[in-house]
Amino acid sequence: MFKTLPGFREFYPEDVAKRDYIFKVWRDTARAFAFREFDPPVLEQLDLFTEKSGEEIKSQLFEFTDKGGRAVSMRPEMTPSLARMVGAKANSIRRPVKWFCMGENYRYERQQKGRLRAFYQFNADILGEESLRADAEIIGLLVGILKAFGLTQDEFKVRLGDRTLWVLFLENAGVKDELIMPVLSVVDKIERVSPEAFLEMLEEALAGSQIDAGVLADKIRAFIPLKDLDSFGAAFEGGMIPQDRIEGRLTQWRELFASLKDMGVADFVKPDLGIVRGLAYYTGFVFEAFQTVGTGRALAGGGRYDNLVKKLGYPDMPAVGFGMGDVTVSDLLELVGKGKSIDSSPDVCVVIADDSLRGEALKAIYALRGDGISVDYQFKTNNMGKQLKYADSIGARLAVIFAPDEFSAGCVSVKNLKDGSSLRVELNSLVCSVEKMLSVGK
Repeated sequence: MFKTLPGFREFYPEDVAKRDYIFKVWRDTARAFAFREFDPPVLEQLDLFTEKSGEEIKSQLFEFTDKGGRAVSMRPEMTPSLARMVGAKANSIRRPVKWFCMGENYRYERQQKGRLRAFYQFNADILGEESLRADAEIIGLLVGILKAFGLTQDEFKVRLGDRTLWVLFLENAGVKDELIMPVLSVVDKIERVSPEAFLEMLEEALAGSQIDAGVLADKIRAFIPLKDLDSFGAAFEGGMIPQDRIEGRLTQWRELFASLKDMGVADFVKPDLGIVRGLAYYTGFVFEAFQTVGTGRALAGGGRYDNLVKKLGYPDMPAVGFGMGDVTVSDLLELVGKGKSIDSSPDVCVVIADDSLRGEALKAIYALRGDGISVDYQFKTNNMGKQLKYADSIGARLAVIFAPDEFSAGCVSVKNLKDGSSLRVELNSLVCSVEKMLSVGK
């Protein structure tokens, strides 16, 4: 017997219906924000991912050498492919670029709740716009999607951090340029490790420097809990960073929240310096959406990454975006009773009372289908009672009944399976009659 590979999923029709509902909300909301859909290849050059994230990411990849001798990988995320595609047309593409995509990604990592080796992800990004208006638009889309699922402030929140402010903070603490990224990578793990493990990792990141890891750890722990702009500014008083640099960044915080307030989403967003996002390419505001019920898992994450396109060898282009996986979103919707499915029930089920009428019934079935009406029927000619029971079981709205007496008069009976009413219609006007009956109540 064959089994599904670890970390991969199969989708039976009822599972596809639930997945397609998530896809529909993603796509409809992104298009409402005037984002355009793109679709990158599932297989890319290995270097595209190692250039972005370092050689260490190879342990998480489904990577191999193809038959042409090329080092390739199944995509673990969409952002590098996006940067490559936009960068390739950077000199001619219309800016700002507002693109989104939905597709399956692959990561060879340990399975756990909400994390699989194959998962669908929604990505939305704005490239070519350096102002904070792009950040606000991206965060507005993130909140808009979660609200479109029917989620409320009681069920999710967006935690907003700032890599720029963290860089200023570390510079103020005497951390030099080449040590900032390793230290930030450690800070990103502070909520997931013990104080002892955090200090040990910080010591390793600061190896060779004169900085006291214990003193810096205490400063970091005092900085993270701050939740308002006044306290952010006060944390720098008496330090070596010029106050105008600090005030300039805090002014940008105020500008971003003013835009979020105008959009009507500010109440969903809270300042939180605990959000750092460990990937080195982030350059400014970073954010993560979390569920506030159940286990409080992350739902989405992203931020500014102004240097990535240039790092991959293309013209410089600022960028901001986020990704959202289907697994955690689906789990949350089920938890709060808001999971839905795309209705795949047919519009019509044709009931054939006598096998001698099957040929004429098939002509009608294909005429209805040709008009965009979904139609099902049974391959075997059972009695009418069983066929009507089948029609009801598959959720059809109408049953078109081919019976000898009515057919001899050039008619069929159309039964509304929702209210039980029936209508006798002429066969040559069946398509038009069915269209009218289906339009009622839509």
